[in-house]
Amino acid sequence: MNKIKVGIIREGKVPHDKRVPFTPAQCKLILEQFPDVELFIQPCEYRCYLDNEYRSAGLQLKEDLSECDILMGIKEVPINDLIPGKKYLFFSHTIKKQSHNRKLLKAILEKKIQLIDYECLTDDEHNRVIGFGRFAGIIGAYNGINAYGKRYNLFNLRQAYQFNSLLELEAELEKVRLPNLKIIITGGGRVANGAIETMGILKIRKVTPYEFINYSFREPVYVNLHSMDYYKPKDGRPWVHGAFYEHPEEFDSNFIRFAPVCDMLIHCAFWNPLAAPLFTKEEMKSPAFHISVIADVTCDLNGSIPSTTMPSTIDNPFYGYDPVTGTTDGAFEKNTITVMAVDNLPCELPRESSDDFGKNLIERVLPALFQNDDKGIIARATITSNSHLTKQFSFLEDYVAS
Repeated sequence: MNKIKVGIIREGKVPHDKRVPFTPAQCKLILEQFPDVELFIQPCEYRCYLDNEYRSAGLQLKEDLSECDILMGIKEVPINDLIPGKKYLFFSHTIKKQSHNRKLLKAILEKKIQLIDYECLTDDEHNRVIGFGRFAGIIGAYNGINAYGKRYNLFNLRQAYQFNSLLELEAELEKVRLPNLKIIITGGGRVANGAIETMGILKIRKVTPYEFINYSFREPVYVNLHSMDYYKPKDGRPWVHGAFYEHPEEFDSNFIRFAPVCDMLIHCAFWNPLAAPLFTKEEMKSPAFHISVIADVTCDLNGSIPSTTMPSTIDNPFYGYDPVTGTTDGAFEKNTITVMAVDNLPCELPRESSDDFGKNLIERVLPALFQNDDKGIIARATITSNSHLTKQFSFLEDYVAS
């Protein structure tokens, strides 16, 4: 019986991502659990795990992966690096019709590649089974707190990428002493739960939406808002769980009622492009809009948060958005709202986030990928096959053709 040949590709997108689908120890585990699989590691100088660490674990390094059946990476693969006729797994960032990746999806179709998108790997109830969300939330919230400290000259924390572990990040947060600010965290998934972990490290108390709006506090507090807290049906009907996710265009945002009493927004909620943004640029011009720091962990450009007009970077995580002019300026100027919109936050703790990601891949995805996809995990996440969009992703046809 022929073995399934799997290649771990190096990240070609610039700036280079340091994360990996599997750590060296996890690669060894895969070979033990799936004896019909061979693994090949494409050499790379900038991974968080060095080539020698893979060699020491007994893995084979190979530059040419054209003989592999399955190729796995993290971020988008440059078009020139795509090998025709292969099965690829990576985050393609195409399902929201991101304009900058239209050519990539078109090339994948032309090269008859089967694209399996990590973001689309879901269970029977359509809940995502893997992701870097927890670390995105932890680091995004950390960066938001750091931005607030810098803006008001309260403290100046080290940047998250300077830590070797999550324990070091937690130790840095022990230095923080916050005033009685109010923080909003949106969402209920891995990303939001990661941000809530950071609130726990800081020992910030959680309050209800009613308390958040109506009460004053002598200590910092946060509220965790879900869609039902800041969206309402346009026709005045009662909120029905599930209706918003099926037809988000039938709902208006009423998030603005929180803005006069909120100091910092940590936005972690998935956003459907058919949904209204949380607030508008016009609403941000109002003196009643009190939010001065926005940590947009989702980083949907010109999407759910109007001030997220461009991504920031790990080296320069903050920029200022002037709500009056709609332009970007100094991150901590009085006339601006400080924005944190790093689009690859887990890269700031790449080894630990890779380890967490790889564990979930092995447990929840590889059996379906290598053996039997009887629950449809791989099928639901397959965007393209045999030069066609699959049925569930046929809504991308106009995006590819445009």
